[in-house]
Amino acid sequence: MIVPDPQFARSVFLRVFNQSQVFLLVGAAITTVGLLAGGFSLLRRRLDPLLLWFATFAGLYGVHMVVEYQPLWSLGVQAPALSRIGLAIGFLVPIPAFFFFEALNLLGKLGRILRNAVWPIAVSLALLTLALGYKKFIDEVNSFLVIAALLVLVVALLQVRHGDRDVAIIRWGVLFFCACALYNNIVRVFPHYYNIEPFSFMVLLACLGIVAGRRALAQEQELSNIQKELEIARSIQVSILPSDFPTSASFRVTARYLPMTSVAGDFYDFLLADDKRAGILIADVSGHGVPAALIASMVKLAATAQIANATSPSNLLNGMNATLLGNTQKQFVTAAYVYLDAEKGELQYSAAAHPAMLILRNAEVIRVVENGLMLAAFSFATYTTVSHPLISGDRLLLYTDGILEAVNSRDEEFGEERLGALLQATADLTPKETADRIIATVQQWSVSQDDDLTVLVCDYTAS
Repeated sequence: MIVPDPQFARSVFLRVFNQSQVFLLVGAAITTVGLLAGGFSLLRRRLDPLLLWFATFAGLYGVHMVVEYQPLWSLGVQAPALSRIGLAIGFLVPIPAFFFFEALNLLGKLGRILRNAVWPIAVSLALLTLALGYKKFIDEVNSFLVIAALLVLVVALLQVRHGDRDVAIIRWGVLFFCACALYNNIVRVFPHYYNIEPFSFMVLLACLGIVAGRRALAQEQELSNIQKELEIARSIQVSILPSDFPTSASFRVTARYLPMTSVAGDFYDFLLADDKRAGILIADVSGHGVPAALIASMVKLAATAQIANATSPSNLLNGMNATLLGNTQKQFVTAAYVYLDAEKGELQYSAAAHPAMLILRNAEVIRVVENGLMLAAFSFATYTTVSHPLISGDRLLLYTDGILEAVNSRDEEFGEERLGALLQATADLTPKETADRIIATVQQWSVSQDDDLTVLVCDYTAS
């Protein structure tokens, strides 16, 4: 019986390991990149095909390398099932590669035809290998397929013309990888050759990293510019809102405005403001963000153009509807306007699909409703005015629907009943304190702010 020399066995294993360790490290690195790309793809809100196919391409390629270059395989220690899986993975690598190249818009018509021809054959070879194990004819078919596919792919890539610098970097990285892969599949028939393909894959990864870095910096700069523009837009929007109601012998008015995003679609204005009269407008544009904010600016212009009708709420809303109609890109506006006359002791009110105005009088909440159709939606919309007496001590509350529709953790809306009770509970507070309390209470109630919040509180103080 021949006893193997432990020192000899150790030297053989170390020699095999030294030959394989570079490829093992490269394969592990590529696999890690694929896993990271896949995880990032899953974390994104919207599926990115480019990232998904790259993750699959890199993952399969890296796993195939790790399996292929295990040191134990070279010593003849290899499980048949694992061997079949490793070979099958190698046959599947071209499938995500072609879809990845297509997502980069690098294939062209010829490349897309090639993609449709390659993937069924690759899947068939993988299934045959899983069923039969290594067969020379399967390997020969795969080599022929890969060589033909790479040649056609190189031709397709050379035909694609892009002015974008990032695409050019990626294309040359892909071409280098294809050239090395082509070289490997041609010379592998010789007994001794050095596998350079994995290193070309690392070059491709480096090209993608350069492009990813450039695009990340460009995106960061773009986001910074957008943020600056939004800040300017917010400043402009705030500037078109009146800061304070002028000091008046008859009215004390406070407004609170809390947009959901940097800019919003809520709007308010004081069209009349003196000792004897007050004209208070509140409006809410459908939607959120910049589009709604732009239309809110249009509402300001439409209201200013109707200043001659400031003593007639229905005429004011009719004029605003005519001005806005056809100019809001199918977005609509709800609005309410109240005209207060201290000399007559009367208020006149009209609204366009807006939540009811509330009046707190002698600890009782009165709803004032006189609603027509929303503004900017219908040419045939008409509005009417309702009149109510004004009594000293009356508190009026105007607001947008973001107050009523704020939802808590049990999916319950804040609602008009709670708002009325809150108005009663704040009867002894000043208008400023009342407005602040309403906003704070709604914020505490809601899980998140899903709409703009605007509140106008007006106390009638004339004797």
